[in-house]
Amino acid sequence: MALTLDKIETLAPDQASLAAARKLLKASSWPGLFAGSDGLVWGECQGSGSTPYRVVVQTEDLGYKCTCPSRKFPCKHSLALMWIRAEGKIGFAEAAPPEWVTDWMRRRRSGGGARPQGADGGQEQQETKSMAAALAVEEAPADPKAEARAAAARERSRRDREEAILAGLDDLDTWLADQLDTGLAGFATQARKSCATLVQRLVDAKASGLASRLEALPGRLLALPEQRRGTAAVAELGQFNLIAQAYRRQDALPTELRESVRRTVGWVQTRNELLDDPQARRVDGSWRVTAVLSEVQPDRLRRLETWLMREDSGETHASAMLIDFVPVSTGPARSPYSIGERLKATLVYYTSPAPLRAQIAVMDSPASTTGDAIAFPAHSLGQALDAYDRALAVEPWLDRWPLSFSNCRVRESGKRLWLLSLNEDGSAVPLSDGQTASAAPLACVDRLDGFGIWNGSALELTAAETALGRWETQ
Repeated sequence: MALTLDKIETLAPDQASLAAARKLLKASSWPGLFAGSDGLVWGECQGSGSTPYRVVVQTEDLGYKCTCPSRKFPCKHSLALMWIRAEGKIGFAEAAPPEWVTDWMRRRRSGGGARPQGADGGQEQQETKSMAAALAVEEAPADPKAEARAAAARERSRRDREEAILAGLDDLDTWLADQLDTGLAGFATQARKSCATLVQRLVDAKASGLASRLEALPGRLLALPEQRRGTAAVAELGQFNLIAQAYRRQDALPTELRESVRRTVGWVQTRNELLDDPQARRVDGSWRVTAVLSEVQPDRLRRLETWLMREDSGETHASAMLIDFVPVSTGPARSPYSIGERLKATLVYYTSPAPLRAQIAVMDSPASTTGDAIAFPAHSLGQALDAYDRALAVEPWLDRWPLSFSNCRVRESGKRLWLLSLNEDGSAVPLSDGQTASAAPLACVDRLDGFGIWNGSALELTAAETALGRWETQ
């Protein structure tokens, strides 16, 4: 069955899906487009988050699959991939199918894959659908007066938000002073109640980033041993004061630090704005997935993190973090990547004195599963911690940092597990309390190289290579 525009039109669930797919018919929406044999095409389509959606289409029988949470079948990403292939205006790189594509093909052969809906006439069409109508929807010609009015409105909105944020920071100052007057010895046990009112005030002040950080504070404190909570509360509240003071003085800060504090408070830079920024740091190379984390936030959004490590860089820090937010209401969701996968891509980093968060700009080859061990850089745990200290010195509100290391071992002390360096520096860091059971088997091996996320007080180990094979967090 050859892929044609007429068949795509028939397959679409509604006109709105065709209109949405039309907006994705540009190369910039697809970091990578690839083709295999027997009509198989796949790609990664950039959504609103940092991690692209994985889309695969079998053009011979119109089978499809996408990792997006859409409840329309096929979704706009699948329709767009078919549309691009049928038109032939954008090239596809020839490549061998990666594991996620071959896995979908195996499940299809066994009857577990997605079936094209509407292709066999089993779904009654409720409305007329037209690709021509979708293409005919063009933006109105530019009106200089309308553009000037829109620009003025955006500037007014920006000024209003700046004023609202500064007022929210004044409330934060008052709240911090109240906590100091009350005393911080028992702050952790009352933190949830103490923070709740100010969190809502910061949301109203459009300082959403600061509000999310404060909302997570009680959980961070209660996760610590009781004897450490008071000291941690002082450090945490000190960071809030530091952020507020830096924001008020942002015009005097270096550009990188200014952008960092604005992003921490809640300003957002879109993907297109980032890609269009000629000053943004771009790094290409071969990357390995070293961590895949999922956390449900108090605002009922699931935060998905994919951590990448650049291979063969030799640097103490050559990592990137991709972040996505998915509503919990859409059901279970996870990163499309798995620990150990390799991808060759160009990443673009958000402006920061210690660049970490990034977006995938271009994929030179599809992400693929490989059986070889992850080659962690040959530097010690002490050197990795030194890199963290340097990052903290230039971005003092940094809350987490990637540590990649070699030549270490895990040992138990009291009720905690510790990661110990076998090098002469003798460095040691505690593992997160939540990993006491899952990481316990690592105490049986003499040596490991690995990767983890360090928050300044505990390490969340995510991947390790040992003589017995790879260990990874569950």
